[in-house]
Amino acid sequence: MQKQQEKPISLTQSLIPVVLLVVLLAINVYVFRDDALSGTNQFILLLGGAIAIIVGLYNRVSYDTILQQIVNNVRDTSNAIYILLLVGALSGTWLLSGIIPSMIYYGLEILHPSIYLPACVIITSIISIATGSSWTTSATVGIALVGIGNALGMPLGVIGGAVVSGAYFGDKLSPLSDTTNLAPVMAGTDLFTHIRYMLYTTVPTYIVTLILFIILGFVYSTEGQVNTTETLDAIRQTFHITPLLFIVPIVVILLIVKKVQPIAALLIGTLLGAVFALIFQPDIVVAVAGGETFNFYYAYKGIMLALTTDIRILSPLESLNGLFEAGGMASMLNTVWLILCAMFFGGTMEAIGALQKISAALLSVASSLFGLFASTVASCLAVNITTSDQYLSIVVPGKMFAEAYKQKGLAPENLSRTLEDSGTVTSVLIPWNTCGAYHAGVLGIPTLTYLPYAFFNYLSPFVTLLYAAFDIKIRRLVNKEKQIDHLVKEQN
Repeated sequence: MQKQQEKPISLTQSLIPVVLLVVLLAINVYVFRDDALSGTNQFILLLGGAIAIIVGLYNRVSYDTILQQIVNNVRDTSNAIYILLLVGALSGTWLLSGIIPSMIYYGLEILHPSIYLPACVIITSIISIATGSSWTTSATVGIALVGIGNALGMPLGVIGGAVVSGAYFGDKLSPLSDTTNLAPVMAGTDLFTHIRYMLYTTVPTYIVTLILFIILGFVYSTEGQVNTTETLDAIRQTFHITPLLFIVPIVVILLIVKKVQPIAALLIGTLLGAVFALIFQPDIVVAVAGGETFNFYYAYKGIMLALTTDIRILSPLESLNGLFEAGGMASMLNTVWLILCAMFFGGTMEAIGALQKISAALLSVASSLFGLFASTVASCLAVNITTSDQYLSIVVPGKMFAEAYKQKGLAPENLSRTLEDSGTVTSVLIPWNTCGAYHAGVLGIPTLTYLPYAFFNYLSPFVTLLYAAFDIKIRRLVNKEKQIDHLVKEQN
């Protein structure tokens, strides 16, 4: 029997799954709010893929062809999934060993009234990098900083802007952050290449943010006192705090700089964290395991629990307890689930030719390099506004634009960086977005009150567009291909 020839897909047909997906996701996030990532969004992505399959079958695309492309897409993300699981394990051992609490402790020690606002940015940055979560940072140290600033007579909007700016700087760059892991998967690059490439736009934005808060510090100068004694004492009573614990993150940073494979670097960091936990925090390891006396059984059980599942370490100060929680590899399963379902949708769209068609349309409209970057930024903002979810502002534009960047000869890290610069950091500026609603609720400061002072968050998209306009640090695939051709010619 002769195989039916595929019909070329139209732009309207290509957009049907995307439009329906965005509508369904918007409804779903409205209904489930913060719980949307616990499975319902993932199912909506599968539903979007099913709609794309129907469009493909209508155009006589073979079901086997579609299935094979989905399998290929999932296979391509396997490395990223292992990295995510190791990131969860690393966060567990770094908490258990006291590495994360030590970062918090030394960060709080720099707090002083004369530098209160820039110190807020720096402290929340350190804690967010250490925990990989802007949400945890705001819910713990963020609340404390708002209380201190309020007592000093600082305007709430300015305090909120400083906390949010620092929290999202850390969340954006931390290898422990789920969005930092998700963006390179969607774009088609690796975690550490993505982080290194983000530094080009993130560091200048951060410096400008700090300068602005230093100026505001002079405008709202105060003679009050900052008292963090109770918090510092509580951390010291719970953990053995020592600068020696910083050996582990320094080793991991050196491995990253030396371009060691991410899986190897994270595994070494995780195992070193476990060793340091046994050396510096043996009592906590035993307590986590539910024991009383240190021995091999409880040492092994405590470490394995930190690696794989939820651990909670209680401190004398209740407000700190939210910081001293980690979920191990299990905490990354929702993100892994999201990636797998996104690959189902993306693989289906690719197999039926929809992504290629949308990409061609985008390239015809945004023919210039700046136009392509501007379209990406606009799409991320649009998804953040319509679906109210920062993860989807990375997933949907990531799959839509990946082919367009490739056709323009642009390396995938350009896309992953832009997704973070415009998707991750702007989510907190939208009052009805899950991030905006969460931070406003936790800090007790309305979104629109802190928005004018969240400099880092709204400057990031502009810096990305500035780099694109002047073609600064825009990495191209063509150069890599030329280098490969040159090496092949040399060898021949």
